[in-house]
Amino acid sequence: MSKRTRNILIALAALLLLAVAIYQIPRVKAAVAWRVEKFTIYAKNTINPPGPVPTALPVTPQPATPTIIQTPTLVAEIAPTATATMIPLPAQFSIPSPAYEKQTANNCGPATLSMALHIYGWEGNQKDISDLIKPVTGDRNVNPEELRYYVRTQAGWLNLEYRVGGSIDQLKRLIAANYPVMVESVTSLDPNDALGPTDDLWAAHYLLLTGYDDNSQTFTIQDSYHGADLKIAYSKLEEEWKPFNNLYIVMYFPEFEEEMKTLLASNWDPNLNRQNALVASQADSAANPTDAFAWFNLGSNLVYFDRYEEAALAYDKAREIGLPLRMFRYQFGPFLSYFHSGRNEDLLVLTDYARGVTEMSEETWLWYGYGLYRNGDNEGALKAWQKADSINPKFFEDQAKNAISLVQ
Repeated sequence: MSKRTRNILIALAALLLLAVAIYQIPRVKAAVAWRVEKFTIYAKNTINPPGPVPTALPVTPQPATPTIIQTPTLVAEIAPTATATMIPLPAQFSIPSPAYEKQTANNCGPATLSMALHIYGWEGNQKDISDLIKPVTGDRNVNPEELRYYVRTQAGWLNLEYRVGGSIDQLKRLIAANYPVMVESVTSLDPNDALGPTDDLWAAHYLLLTGYDDNSQTFTIQDSYHGADLKIAYSKLEEEWKPFNNLYIVMYFPEFEEEMKTLLASNWDPNLNRQNALVASQADSAANPTDAFAWFNLGSNLVYFDRYEEAALAYDKAREIGLPLRMFRYQFGPFLSYFHSGRNEDLLVLTDYARGVTEMSEETWLWYGYGLYRNGDNEGALKAWQKADSINPKFFEDQAKNAISLVQ
């Protein structure tokens, strides 16, 4: 080897070591890691693109459509005031917008919660939130329970409640009482953020609603992905809200709890809220039998009441009609329904598909592990649960660590 060649190799090795050292700087790593990951995922999905959501395996016996039994009427612990839904609302209302916060990659939940908290005088930012509830940058999802956990442990002077089955009128009523509302809805991703060439670009996204206008039929939203003080039509929000069971999140000072009970009326009670949502989703799936999201919401509301076999049949129908490829990045009711109804192969097929779409999902790895465990594969289950724990070491209620204890 010539001296010149040796010097070139030494220089290249030195540059490589320097690049590795620079990459370890936290700010550099945070800025570069997700781009590297995105390139890797795109390349993998170009070679082996994910197909459509797999349909359910044959079930014996399997009725043509789910048979739904009406839920018994529940009695609310707190009787709402008779005037709760009778107070006329102003035609327009606006809450002063918080300082806008552009989300970092896959961080709309913490960014949106941060903007909402600023309205109540909080002085942190999205990183403060994500460091606690999604400490690994690649973690793709933040669920409402994790957001509530952050508020209760880090902003205990506020209460946070979330409900499902919301309506446009309910959102307006909360805003008109000076309560900004977070909703989980759908956004269309920038093609530059695609998972691969066959990506449908469908993704969940949190929005903060800070105003409404009946004349233009629009809400004012703070959108951490697209911009501040944007307008969205009532009809468009209804369409994009539906895939997430019309979930809404509201915060309030504890001294105003009675007012919040009045504003939510029967939906203040979580069980009655779910019963209301179940009745609505039953009617929706009957009226719109080709709407996959109507069936999916029906399944999710049945899961709440531990009616897993019925829920599994509703999810079967949603899968048969067709769902977006990222659906199981955000919602995990099907995993519970198939596990608890004894349909372990469906659980494994669906979690395996979900892992292929979103590798960094602790919930998917958790339930994939339970499927393996039920099949007697303790070693595979342990690896799956360890993967879940590595994605989110602070996994809500230590679910991964509790699962690991089953085989240790």
